[in-house]
Amino acid sequence: MRTLSPRNRELLNLIAVGMLTGLGFTSVYIARSEVVSPESLTYAVFFLLVYLIAHVVTRLTVPYADPYLLPMAGLLTAIGLTEIYRLNPDDAFRQGLWVVIGVALFSVTLVTLRHDYRRLESYKYVIGLVALVLLVLPALPVVGREIRGARLWVEIGPFRFQPGEFAKILLIVFLAGYLREKREVLAQGRLKDFGPLLLIWGGAMAVLVQTNDLGSGLLYFGIFLGMLYVATARIVFVVGGMALFLAGAAFVYQVIPRVQDRVMIWLDPWPYADDESYQLVQSLFAIAFGGFGGTGLGRGTFTTTAGTNLIPDLNTDFIYAALAHELGLAGIAAVLLVYMLVVARGFRVAMLAQDGFSKLLAAGLTFGFALQTFIIVGGVLRLIPLTGITLPFVSYGGSSLLANFVLLALLLLVSNRAVAPRD
Repeated sequence: MRTLSPRNRELLNLIAVGMLTGLGFTSVYIARSEVVSPESLTYAVFFLLVYLIAHVVTRLTVPYADPYLLPMAGLLTAIGLTEIYRLNPDDAFRQGLWVVIGVALFSVTLVTLRHDYRRLESYKYVIGLVALVLLVLPALPVVGREIRGARLWVEIGPFRFQPGEFAKILLIVFLAGYLREKREVLAQGRLKDFGPLLLIWGGAMAVLVQTNDLGSGLLYFGIFLGMLYVATARIVFVVGGMALFLAGAAFVYQVIPRVQDRVMIWLDPWPYADDESYQLVQSLFAIAFGGFGGTGLGRGTFTTTAGTNLIPDLNTDFIYAALAHELGLAGIAAVLLVYMLVVARGFRVAMLAQDGFSKLLAAGLTFGFALQTFIIVGGVLRLIPLTGITLPFVSYGGSSLLANFVLLALLLLVSNRAVAPRD
């Protein structure tokens, strides 16, 4: 019996995701209005059409790529869009526009680099410089903006975005090219070869001081350590790097009050439940109240009788708590399983890649995705100090969504080259 091609499997999975999206929006609309409205189905049809366009582009540009990455990204996007619609329909409309722009950027990336994405390696130093500029932008006095104690934003006219989301992708491309070139020298472990490690460590500490956000520094430095281990297979570099990061973080803890506050409410949030740890405590209560089966989509309690939000920034930093509340332990475990499957498929792409640059690029992109997910989920669950990092593909916001669509496109490019038949 003839088996389905990768792209046909991708298409069937996307149709299934579209049907689940329709059920999700219908459930939310019934819970909000007690009727079924064409408006809920309009969102589902719109969502499916957008991802069908993405499918057509992948069919034309990367016909041999992994058939499950795009549907799983679509499922995560659908989960986020449905929950955002449940919390604020106006935000859902804006998020839908960002999904359209994200799919457009995804398509442009595939079309531009479809012949050979490896030429990016030739521009690794330029790409690294651009990443550094993006990281510095929020510190500039005119365009940089500080929101809730973290200086992560750049505002130019009516536009506001987080350049760090795009710097993350560029940093991974730079490291893939640099480590591919220097990995044999680094593997020897000579003292002078620790220079790049110390340089990146210093950069991570500078980002931490600049942004007042421990999660950003951990993310960038963690990506570097993960890629360094893939390139050299030397666990001593990882251990030494983590020791350096902990020492630097301890120093920053002494000089930055915001970091002190985050560590304080992480260790014991209950005495500060009415002040510094209000968001965290309320999110923990919401997760606990969800129980095993959850309250049901659209039936969670996120506002007081007066209409005041119980958890500020619920659709961005704390959307995991909203999902856990309404989907319960079973539902949120399924969401985390989707993230785990994306990571598993990403590392599979890295293992199948034939050249060093492709292996490092796929491993770095996958590890960055996994680490970002862990940092935000771990912060909400009090496994680590809380940060302002977004949940990939799910949280409300354009910067993170666009960057993750580019990340997805690069993974598909590597996957296509790895399994495409050779002449």
